[in-house]
Parts: sequence; structure tokens; C-alpha cells
Amino acid sequence: MIERLLKIQLKEGLTEFPVVAILGPRQCGKSTLAKMLLSKIKNVAYIDAEKTSDKLKLSDPELYFEMNQNKLICLDEIQRVPEIFQPMRSEIDSNRKNGHFLVLGSASKELIRQSSETLAGRILYIHLTPFIFIEISSTTSLKEYWNRGGFPLSLLASSRKVSFNWRESFIQTFLERDIPQFGFSIPSEKIRRLWLMLAHSHAQVLNLSTLGNSMGLSHNTIKNYIDILSETFMLRVLPPYFSNLGKRLIKSPKVYIRDHGILHALLRLTSFDELLNHPVFGASWEGMVIENLIAVSPGWSHSYYRTSKGSEMDLVLTFGGKIISIECNASKTPHLTRGFWNAIEDIQPEETWIVAPVEEGYQLKRNVWVLPLFSAIEKLRNIANIF
Repeated sequence: MIERLLKIQLKEGLTEFPVVAILGPRQCGKSTLAKMLLSKIKNVAYIDAEKTSDKLKLSDPELYFEMNQNKLICLDEIQRVPEIFQPMRSEIDSNRKNGHFLVLGSASKELIRQSSETLAGRILYIHLTPFIFIEISSTTSLKEYWNRGGFPLSLLASSRKVSFNWRESFIQTFLERDIPQFGFSIPSEKIRRLWLMLAHSHAQVLNLSTLGNSMGLSHNTIKNYIDILSETFMLRVLPPYFSNLGKRLIKSPKVYIRDHGILHALLRLTSFDELLNHPVFGASWEGMVIENLIAVSPGWSHSYYRTSKGSEMDLVLTFGGKIISIECNASKTPHLTRGFWNAIEDIQPEETWIVAPVEEGYQLKRNVWVLPLFSAIEKLRNIANIF
């Protein structure tokens, strides 16, 4: 379903914009999706910026663009050649037509700053995530998905051991190769240590000073490292929900390792049984639910709610005047605190969902539902009208 949506977005985007960019973490399926689309288009020029031979073709980008001006030019791993955006703009302005470039990148548009500045008004951004549960629920159990995460080569690996080894290799490659390729000269062991500390504080409120003191670094340096992890799609920084409630709100963001399989690999949890007995169990469920629901609500605002007196809601989704509040509970018999009910009174959402590993959904109170993950995704998908 997500794949179908992205294909539609791609086709519409290439019809309406000179450049379409697909952004997402490495190994999440960007190239596969693009090649499926490109296989149905006759005139295509494909460049993989990770291949030296392909990069040489761009040594004179103006000439390359001129020679391929009647083709859809696909530039894969665009963050490797950020200097290409200025020549792209010149080509677009001199040969104005939609559907001229398709670019794929493993960094956010904020990190590839030249694209947002140079191609303003000429580019459409589409974000691709690892698998969400609704995409693979017919072939993979929730338990397996929860344990392995959403990256295709981890989720579809032939065994639990192969899956875990792939995730370990992914982490090592990201630290030792990807970070330097983005132009950051940061020792890999420092980023690894911070990443591990963030895994242990997964789903908790971010405290830059505590992290800085633990690592012997300033809070500004820690913030810079966190920005790098966020802009390369490894970390979710969830802002607090603000409204004119007259409450004393917690104003720091919460942090999550975006893929739950990577979270488990960082914590050396090789099986679901190990996860079940680990303190991160509930937080892992929370992060997985939040990533799945954010993936099917593009354009909505996403935040969490917490007050100094203990009122709390894991996720608040807003669009226009519509508010949906969501609590993530890893128990099949959710226990709800007074802080949960107080949060509903404060926020006044249209609906509240408790997303739990239950078999079937049921109504708890008026406008308050307990839902399995699949049903929550499907219900939000219908409300957001993205399919």
C-alpha cells in the first residue's frame, strides 16, 4: 500500500515538478522503488554517485545534462555530489520542463542544504521509510517485525542471526563510512557512544547537559551530533505539544531510535525473548508505534504531551483543527494512569487511541479506543486520506 502511494506520488511529482527527490535512510528501498518506476520509462539516464565510474560522468555536469536533456536523469545517493545542484538549477532554468530529474538521497533536505536553497520552488520531496507493519503484515508476524525492525534486508533475512548480523554491519558502516562521506570529521567511537546512550534513553525526554557531562562534551556539541543522527534518519526528535492550556509543560523534546531493529542491535538484544525481559521493552513498542503512525500521516504535526504534574500522552497528531491523541502500551491489558485521563481533559482530542498488542480493538469509553497496531495504522490512513 505504501509502495503504491509512493508510485502515485512519484508519477504526479514528475508531472508537476522539474525535480523529485526521494529521501530516506540507506538500505530502506529508495533505489529499488526508483528502478521499478524507471523500468517503465523509455528515456532514462541513471547515475549512482557511489560508483567512481558514474561520478566521472558528472565531471562536466553541464555537458552531461546537455547530452541527456531529453531524458529523465536519475541521480542516486545525491548527498555524495552536493555541488551538482547549482548546475542542475542552470539546466532547469534553461530547459524548463517537468520530470527532468529524479534524485535519491540518504540525508534530509536540511543536511543537503544546497538543494533547498538552489532548487527552491523546483523540487518536490518524498520521504521513504523502512517497512511499516501494514505493508508486511500478511507475510510477517508482529513479533518478528517488532524484533527485526523495518529495514528490508533485516526483516526478510533467512534467520534471526543473519538479521542481527546485518543490523550490526549497518551500524558499523554508517559510523565508519557514511558519517565521513557527509563531510563530518567526527571519531566514529564518539558517535557510537552517543548513539548507544540514546538507545538506553529511548523514548525519554532529551537532556543535553546530562549527555554532555557523561561524554565530556559541551551540550552544543551533543546537540550537533544529535542533529546529524536526526538528519540522516537514524534518530527521531519528537517536539513537545504546545497550546494555550495554561499548564506547566515539559518543553524539551523526546528522542527515539527511529528503527526498532537498529535499537535492539545497539542494545545487543538478539531475540524477542531478550527484548521481552529488557527494561526497553515498553519504550521499544512506543517508538515502533510512533514511527508507523507518523509514516501514514504526512503533513500532520507530530508531538508529545507532558506536564510537570504528570499528565502525559505519547503522541499528539494535529492537522488544522483536528486532534488525535495516542497512548502506546505494550501490555495486552493496558493499565491507564490518572495522567493519561488528565491529558485527555487538557488536550480535548476528537479521539484517543491506546495502541497495544491486542488481537482486536474495542471501545473503552466515549471516543477512547484500544487498538492493535494494524488497525491504528489503517484508521489513521483513512482519516489522513493519503490512499
